[in-house]
Amino acid sequence: MEYNAVFWVIVAIIALSFIWGQVRAALNRSRMGDTLPAELVGIYDTDDYARQQQYQRTYGKFSLISGSVSTLAFLLVLFFGVLGNLEGVLQQVTSHYVLLPLLFVVVIVVVATLLSLPFEYYSTFVIEEQFGFNKSTKITFFLDALKNLLLLLVLAGVVVSIVSFLYHLSPQWFWVWAWIALTFFSVGITYFYSQLIVPLFNKQTPLKEEGEEGKLRTALMQLAEKTVFPISDVYVIDGSKRSTKANAYFAGFGKRKRICLYDTLIDDLDTEEIAAVLAHEIGHYKKRHVPINMLLAVVQQGFQLWLMSLFLGSVALAAAMGSTTGASSFILGLIAFSLLYGPISELLSVGGNVLSRRFEYQADAFAASYGYGQALVDGLKTISAKALANMTPHPIVVFWTYSHPPLLQRMQALGISGFTEKPELDVEDVPDTSDGEH
Repeated sequence: MEYNAVFWVIVAIIALSFIWGQVRAALNRSRMGDTLPAELVGIYDTDDYARQQQYQRTYGKFSLISGSVSTLAFLLVLFFGVLGNLEGVLQQVTSHYVLLPLLFVVVIVVVATLLSLPFEYYSTFVIEEQFGFNKSTKITFFLDALKNLLLLLVLAGVVVSIVSFLYHLSPQWFWVWAWIALTFFSVGITYFYSQLIVPLFNKQTPLKEEGEEGKLRTALMQLAEKTVFPISDVYVIDGSKRSTKANAYFAGFGKRKRICLYDTLIDDLDTEEIAAVLAHEIGHYKKRHVPINMLLAVVQQGFQLWLMSLFLGSVALAAAMGSTTGASSFILGLIAFSLLYGPISELLSVGGNVLSRRFEYQADAFAASYGYGQALVDGLKTISAKALANMTPHPIVVFWTYSHPPLLQRMQALGISGFTEKPELDVEDVPDTSDGEH
C-alpha cells in the first residue's frame, strides 16, 4: 500500500467532510430549546413542539453514530488498501475492460448495501416507529431493500459499462461520447420514472371520478386547464403503506405529464390546500425550472467527465486506492477521482441549493397569483408539523444544504401568517385513521 500525496488528500477530504457535517449539526442544535418560539405559535403547540425537539435530537444522535461508523469504515478500507486487493482478486476472474469494472461495482454496491441495512432498519423500526411515522412491515422493508439493490446494480452497471467501454475506445475523447450517452440515459430515466420505477415500490391508481376523490380530481383538472398545464391524469400513490409522511410531484414531459399525490397528502389536506400544492408545482413548470435544472445537471456532468478524462490514466490515483501493480487502473482511478471531486461537487451543490430555493419562492408566488397563497401556507404548515420538521434551522445550514427555504421564510416572502379557519367536521365525517394514515 502506497500512502502517496493523493492518498492523504483523499483522507483529508473525507475527514473534513465529516467534521463539517458535524459542525452544521451543532449549529442546528444551538437553535433548539424546550420553549416554543413565538414564530411557531399556530404551527406547533407546546406538547407537539417538545415532541418535535425530541425527534430532531434523536435523529441527530443517530446521524452522528451512523456517520461516524461509515466514515471510520471507509477510512479503514483506504488505509488497508482493500479496493486495490479487491481488484487483484477480481482480475483472477476476468481482465475484460468492461466486465472487470462491472464486477467491481457489483461487489462494492452489494457490500455497501449490506453494511447500511442495519442502520436503515434501526431508523425505520426504532426511530420512525417511536414517533409514529413508520407503517412499513418487515417484509416490505426487506423487499424494498432488495428492489433498491437490484435497481442500483442495473443503473450503476449501465453507467460504468458505458463509461468503461468508451474509455477503452478513446481515452482522450471518451468524455464527449460518454456525456452524450449519459445525457440520453438520464433524460430517459426521468421521462419514464413514474411508469417504470415507481411501480416497483408503489401502486399508482387514477384518482376516482366519484365521491370526494371525484371532487378533488375535478378541482385539480380545472386548475390544470386554467393554468394551461397539460396533464394526462391525476394518480394516487399508496405511500401510507410505508410512512405517514406526505408528498406530491409531477412526472414526465409534454402531454405525458401526470400528477402524483400520496394518499397521506389527500388525508391530511383539504381540496383547496391540495390544489395549492399543485399550483406550486405548476409554477415550477411555467417558470421553466425543470428544463433549467436539467440543463445545469447536463453541463455539470460534462464538466465532471472532462475533468475525469484528465486524471483517469494516473498511476498515482490507482496507487492511492491500494493498487500495487505500478500501472493505472480505470476503476480505481474512477473511485479516486470521485473522492477528489467531492469538494467541487459540494460547492456546486451549494450553488444549486441557492438556485433551488429561489425557484421555490417563484413557484410559491405563482400559486399565490392564482389566489392559493394562504391555502399553500396552511398546507405546508400541516405537512411540516406532522413530519416534525425543523422550523428554525441555522442560517448557515440553510444556505449550505437546504434545497427548499424553511417554512417561516416562505411565509414571510408571501406576507402570510396563521391558519385560515376551516369548517368543523362531525365525528362521522372524520376519516378513520386507526391504521396510522394521516
